[in-house]
Amino acid sequence: MHTVIKRRTGLARLNLGEVWRFRELLGFLSWRDVALRYRQTTVGVLWAFIRPFVTMVIFTVVFGKVAGLPSDPHVPYPILTFTALLPWQFFSTAFADAANTIVGNGHMIAKIYFPRLVLPLASIAVALVDFGVSLLFLVAIMIGYRFVPSAHVIYLPFFFLLCLALTIGLGLWFAALYVKFRDMRHLIPFAVQIGLYASPVAYSTSRVPEKWRLVYSLNPMVAAIDGFRWCLLGTAPLYVPGLVAGTVVTVILFVTGLYYFKQSEPAFADVI
Repeated sequence: MHTVIKRRTGLARLNLGEVWRFRELLGFLSWRDVALRYRQTTVGVLWAFIRPFVTMVIFTVVFGKVAGLPSDPHVPYPILTFTALLPWQFFSTAFADAANTIVGNGHMIAKIYFPRLVLPLASIAVALVDFGVSLLFLVAIMIGYRFVPSAHVIYLPFFFLLCLALTIGLGLWFAALYVKFRDMRHLIPFAVQIGLYASPVAYSTSRVPEKWRLVYSLNPMVAAIDGFRWCLLGTAPLYVPGLVAGTVVTVILFVTGLYYFKQSEPAFADVI
């Protein structure tokens, strides 16, 4: 009797069903990462609020008061900033953690087999906890300002999924590249820092000149942040060409990141 091994093609090459079979490991690693992040900390998960809150205060003072950047009409500047920090803090935290997972867990990869995709996916759990805590505090801030969320809030899950897909795609790209090029340890925090100012966190997209709006929207975080503001604050109508451009770039990064990661996966143990 002969066994014929067929070469996997297309989506079959990704073998995503294997991740589902290792879902218990995914859950364990997610819980481990969350527990390690807040173990022996004085304020625990409150750090999920402190980080964006301090950033909001700094941006409010520097950009809102000193630089005099205007907020959108009828929206307090702190709320405008904190709403943008929700997707940005999730992206920056999850992206950096995912990018470091393969090299950071080299001892596991060298000893046992499991789908390596589990590691970057599990690392995102910490950012999900932070996002949930920050969202609750945004609600408290809105209550304090007596600000009523927009009716568009029902569309918020779509923009969160857009941000999640971008985070996974870039995280997989950098996680695989980090194994080959250790310079990534310097590039990752630098990219996050540049991205903060290249994204409309401290200012509204309406400040960007019209002729540059589409080019600016090629930064996929622009679509995610504008979407959050539109859903929660009811700001100006979404810039549809920019939303389409950001979504297309996100899908491309997600698909290519997944393929590149799976293509590089067999060599991880040898290189590490």
